[in-house]
Amino acid sequence: MSNSKTVPAIRKPKNQCGWMRKHELDDYLDRHLPIPTQVVSNEEFIPIPQTKKQRAVEKKLLDMGSRISKQLGIDRRQFFRMTCGMAAGFVAMNSVFGYFFKVDAAELYDAAAVDAMKTDYFIFDVQTHHVAAGRHFIGPADVFDTRRSAGQFNPVLKGKEPKQSDFELENYIKEVFLDSDTNVACLSGIPDLTEAKMIIPPDEMARTRNIVNELTRSQRMLCHGFFSPDLGTKNLDNMHHQAETLKIDAWKGYTGQGLGADKDGWWMDDEKITYPALEYTRDKLKIRNVCLHKGLAIGVFNEAHCHPKDMVKVSKDFPELNFLLYHSGLKTVEDALPAAEDGFRKNPYVPWVSDLCEYRRKNPYMTNVYMELGTSFGTMVVTNPMLGAHVLGMIIQAYGDDHVLWGTDSIWWGSPQWQIEALRRLEMPESLMKQFGYAQLTPEVKAKIFGLNAARLYGINPQAKRNPVPADYIDRLRKQYREAGNPTPSNTQYGWVRA
Repeated sequence: MSNSKTVPAIRKPKNQCGWMRKHELDDYLDRHLPIPTQVVSNEEFIPIPQTKKQRAVEKKLLDMGSRISKQLGIDRRQFFRMTCGMAAGFVAMNSVFGYFFKVDAAELYDAAAVDAMKTDYFIFDVQTHHVAAGRHFIGPADVFDTRRSAGQFNPVLKGKEPKQSDFELENYIKEVFLDSDTNVACLSGIPDLTEAKMIIPPDEMARTRNIVNELTRSQRMLCHGFFSPDLGTKNLDNMHHQAETLKIDAWKGYTGQGLGADKDGWWMDDEKITYPALEYTRDKLKIRNVCLHKGLAIGVFNEAHCHPKDMVKVSKDFPELNFLLYHSGLKTVEDALPAAEDGFRKNPYVPWVSDLCEYRRKNPYMTNVYMELGTSFGTMVVTNPMLGAHVLGMIIQAYGDDHVLWGTDSIWWGSPQWQIEALRRLEMPESLMKQFGYAQLTPEVKAKIFGLNAARLYGINPQAKRNPVPADYIDRLRKQYREAGNPTPSNTQYGWVRA
């Protein structure tokens, strides 16, 4: 099966770019690959265009898929939906980037070989998303609105709208729980001044958590509540409602999003604006986990306030709280690419992640700060695996392997399974271990990152989730899904790409 389609040339106004939903581009090219071959935006940042090496991976993977599927007597799309197709994706990446991922040749032809190579982990994804029914997607209309993009930037999509149901609860459950090995997931969102402007308000997040947990008769989901201290008394009232009525499991805040008087944002170490909210959750509400968007500065939020410099003081002043830094503070992948292409021989600096690691080395008390991998790992590993390995090694060295948390930012990336496979197979390059003293990514280290660290923070027993009771609806549905003999993960990534 071959496809000669290319994306049509797009006329772009000055300083503008072509935007497409990733899954619609894949529909057009008929090439739903098991691993994305370009950066997919979660709508909080502007994705970089596909690189030359990513195009090379894509070509290699398409060629491999055509050849192997013919040998197996199936079509290419069917092959890419098999675990063998996923393995082929990492072979293609190794052939372009160098050896980073553990793959056996037998895995390309035999699903049993894939299972034999697989190490099972308890997987707790601390960053997932879906859109409440009837809500529009996030992002400013002049950048992310599909209708505007279709009319001005993307002739391919003219007159076409994305299916809202792709982003809603039913498909979220399929992508996260049925099409991946995720055991537990935390649902997150983005605050706004009114619930009508939120892609999913707190009560809907709590509803999703409750539905999944009730259907499964076990704890499969947690949810965030919103934390916007620049709103003052209104924020405290909102926190009280979310904690007491919705029983939310943690807070999510965006320091680069100003909802109060200062539209540029706020700082975690602001004693006047933020400390009253932190004192309230510590002393009254007893919710200890505060999740913060740090990094991914280019796009929807104010760049300056996405910097993690405010974590040094606040972590010392509130040792009773845990600060979970989403995206690990990575500013952009693009800024780190030149050093990554050189193998970090001349310049090991990765914007903002390196800053956070230096803060930790200079301030040993920052043991209540945790690094989360959502979108950062996904963008790094498909753009330059050396970058992904370097950042992992750096943060493990500075914070410890017990302070790194697994997150994927799915449903924007589609099913998180390819990201799970990427970390499961990733090996620390000898060059980085020799130059920087990074430790190997052993199964024990990966087990902590995949779920044991988050389980400890949230008070979850990981053993209970390894062997769900028969009444667990999600696991029974997964079993039926696979026993039907037709497991068909969609290989769909729902976020935005540059076209």
